[in-house]
Amino acid sequence: MEINAGRFLTDLHKLRSFGASGVGKGVVRPAYSEADVAARAWLASRMFDAGLKVETDAMGNLFGLSEGPSVLLGSHIDSQPEGGWLDGALGVIAALEVARAAREAGGPAVSVVSFQDEEGRFGVTTGSAVWSGYLELGDADLLCDHSGLALADARKDVVVSGEVDPEQFTGFIEMHIEQGPVLYAAGERIGVVSDIVGIRDMKITFEGQQNHAGTTPMHLRQDAFQAVSRFNSELNERFRNVVMPSTVWTIGHVSLHPNASSIVPGRAVFSMQWRDGDADRLGRMEAIIRSLANEIAEAMGMVVSFGLLLGLEPVAMDASLRTALERSAQKHAPDQWRVMPSGALHDATNVSRLMPVAMLFVPSIGGISHAFEEDTNEADLVTGLRVLAGAVAALK
Repeated sequence: MEINAGRFLTDLHKLRSFGASGVGKGVVRPAYSEADVAARAWLASRMFDAGLKVETDAMGNLFGLSEGPSVLLGSHIDSQPEGGWLDGALGVIAALEVARAAREAGGPAVSVVSFQDEEGRFGVTTGSAVWSGYLELGDADLLCDHSGLALADARKDVVVSGEVDPEQFTGFIEMHIEQGPVLYAAGERIGVVSDIVGIRDMKITFEGQQNHAGTTPMHLRQDAFQAVSRFNSELNERFRNVVMPSTVWTIGHVSLHPNASSIVPGRAVFSMQWRDGDADRLGRMEAIIRSLANEIAEAMGMVVSFGLLLGLEPVAMDASLRTALERSAQKHAPDQWRVMPSGALHDATNVSRLMPVAMLFVPSIGGISHAFEEDTNEADLVTGLRVLAGAVAALK
């Protein structure tokens, strides 16, 4: 199988033009946005040109299918509100190039997928969660983004061609940027993923009392934001004897009502996310989060409520697919690769419910991702593509 590096890079840069931020190589292409819809139409045309059968399901997951049983490659092309050009997009365009090269070589059979809403505008890896059966479409439709838009309304213009049966696929491999500093700092070119951490994510709401900011004494306030502040400051200590150095947790979004400088906030809604490789530890962290929030609400005379708990379990990569990647890595990046876990969440977690999965990483310059500055040396992008193609060729 002979990959065409120039063709691959041309397509990758073309995809970047959809939603280009104008700041470096950054993109703004959230799921179901105008830029996302345009990018998917272009990608569908490239799949068709490659001789693949194009299918779009009800979520907007886009497939380019080979005939008969095939290995499935891909990732996603939606971005964060301020996103990089390679997050997800690399895996989709690499998959497309391997599928083209495989068809030109007479095999093996390779199909391509771009899952919708991996970045979590509405949930957590929503498109692959629905496709894998982990999340019912009706339940997904009730999810809302931070503006209050329901997923059902966001996807109403998706042109559905048909549902895609996962039974036709023998396995799934997702190529991705590392989104962390390990490979770049070590001067290594490839990471073969051993496992993907689990994640939990939910919204928490403190309801206090909205009031005048000038006339309400501090000791009489029921300030919802102060409840969030207290929760954040006490959480680290509560976690101290439970978490590991690799465990992470984040309050990434806070919304205050009515969000005015002269009004004591009466309501605060915030996102609470935590990640770890051990499912039991994730559960213990959830119990601590709920207990602490309830304690603070009671102490401050407020009401606390919890949104739908979203999450995915930790997943180990398939041994045979991983071995194929390791052998190809040694061939194309001799002694410049490592086996490593993924601290970021990926569609492969959901797909693992249906078939064997594996992942490989290329370095992120400076360890930066989910930012306009996200980038990878093009030589490393091509090396990753060659590793992926070599692993797929070995699966014959």
